Amino acid sequence: MFTAIIPVHNRADLLKRLLDSVRAQTVAFSEIVVVDNASTDGAAEVARAFGCRVIGMGENAGFARAVNCGWRAAKTEWVAILNSDVELDRRWLERLSASTAGVSFATGLIRDASNPGIVDGTYDLMSRAACAWQAGHGAPADARVYDSIAIAIAPGTACLFRRDVLDQLDGFDERFGSYLEDVDLGLRCLNKGLTGLYITDAIAYHHGSATFGRWDARVVRLISRNQLMLVSRHYDAALFRSCFRAILAGQLLWGLIALRHGRPLAWLAGKWDGLRGFHLEGQPSARLVEFLAASEEEIQRRAEGPYWRWYFRLTKTGAH
Repeated sequence: MFTAIIPVHNRADLLKRLLDSVRAQTVAFSEIVVVDNASTDGAAEVARAFGCRVIGMGENAGFARAVNCGWRAAKTEWVAILNSDVELDRRWLERLSASTAGVSFATGLIRDASNPGIVDGTYDLMSRAACAWQAGHGAPADARVYDSIAIAIAPGTACLFRRDVLDQLDGFDERFGSYLEDVDLGLRCLNKGLTGLYITDAIAYHHGSATFGRWDARVVRLISRNQLMLVSRHYDAALFRSCFRAILAGQLLWGLIALRHGRPLAWLAGKWDGLRGFHLEGQPSARLVEFLAASEEEIQRRAEGPYWRWYFRLTKTGAH
């Protein structure tokens, strides 16, 4: 019934820990498919030693293309998409699969592997500026804080998808490569009226940006570009005009954070990549407008840190 799809690029040590946790699940996976993005440290050999089916990409093709290759090879009704730098609580699949009736996807509480008392993420939200926030990121990992609820976006870090939903939407948009491709998929689910579920007691642990590092120049450039790709793909002219102030404020503030981390050139390069050929592809969608309003309300209520404080000061929107 369930296939695990794991894209990997090096860090064989973390892949082994993930595979140990996959093997230990109280509900067993029917198959484990590891999609190797040209690892050079023996990650593919580790996967074969665990009995996984290994698909070699021959290059670092990015997260989106690797996952698409994996789920298309799956024969089960459900597929679990797992970053190679996560570990699963032994009841992760049991708890998600027990609640999948009537939903298209599901995810659970993701704790910081280096500090399990802290939330790494739960489900994803997005501001009008097309800047995503992992709900609860940095908060104490108290299961009472986030109840199990219906959601629009599941993080690609660790989630469960119905295979026919991925088939209907043609999976991840490979133009994104890596980063925010899961947000794009969630927004396309939203547009189709496909809903997901967050299960607070389905727990995973995330090492976080283990391949390159959170503020690696390649990561910053891709995120910077893909934020604009979210706008291009999902906003129509009317929504773009109504959100223009928020987009400008949010993107410039994100650039200041990149500057603080010594990556202003990567941020600029990403924006240039995103602006080349930029055009609005979105269709009018009441669902998207409602989702953005609800997202901003929750972000303002829950998120901490200077970025969001200044964003809401500059845009003067959301809850008070």
